[in-house]
Amino acid sequence: MSFKVIIPARFASSRLPGKPLQEIAGKTMIEHVYQRARESDASEVIVATDDVRIADAVKDFGGTICLTRADHRSGTDRLAEVVEQHGIGDDEIIINVQGDEPTLPAALIDQVAGDMQACPDAAIATLCRRINEIEDIFDPNIVKVVTDAHGYALYFSRAPIPWQRDAFAEQPPRDAAGCHFRHIGLYGYRAGFLRDYPKLVPSPAEHAESLEQLRALHHGFRIHLTEAQIEPGHGVDTEADLARVREMLT
Repeated sequence: MSFKVIIPARFASSRLPGKPLQEIAGKTMIEHVYQRARESDASEVIVATDDVRIADAVKDFGGTICLTRADHRSGTDRLAEVVEQHGIGDDEIIINVQGDEPTLPAALIDQVAGDMQACPDAAIATLCRRINEIEDIFDPNIVKVVTDAHGYALYFSRAPIPWQRDAFAEQPPRDAAGCHFRHIGLYGYRAGFLRDYPKLVPSPAEHAESLEQLRALHHGFRIHLTEAQIEPGHGVDTEADLARVREMLT
């Protein structure tokens, strides 16, 4: 199995400016993420950024960098530019590892790549994890997903889907026997899809939910999910997240 990892990294962040360069246990966050990706079976790991400060930090630890435009609307658009710059073939598998996942297990990167290879009719592969807490089902910051019998996504939502009519009619809502799954934002793509993605018109559902993957479903592309074999680690969005990860990695 051959695949590449691309790590989109922006300096700007509304909640934690300069996030990729935050120090964790003597290294920048982006170096931790890069190392996790190198622990996978990827043939190449590339950091994609429009910021020279991030580019210089990656060069300092010997990583591979791709400088991209600054006007990309999303990390997926940034990946598309990397595919073009590097002349990556349409059938190549690309894994998108977010630049704020310093504890992401490499095994999950390999899992998504393997699923992408095993499902040739999927444009995207990603992960889910069973929800065990009733509060998480109703948390709009936790994205839920419903799949068909073969593991292909039917819909992603911030709402509690599927809606358990009887269990949720009670006050407080009763647990729904673990039939809900949260989406884990680790994506695999075929490079050809990434080339097409910037041309796709955003969908009404994408705007309503603020979920980029709904654009692919709206335009008829298939997304395959497997249940994560292990816990996905802890991403960093806030100062509290950063403190938690620093404690974990110290």
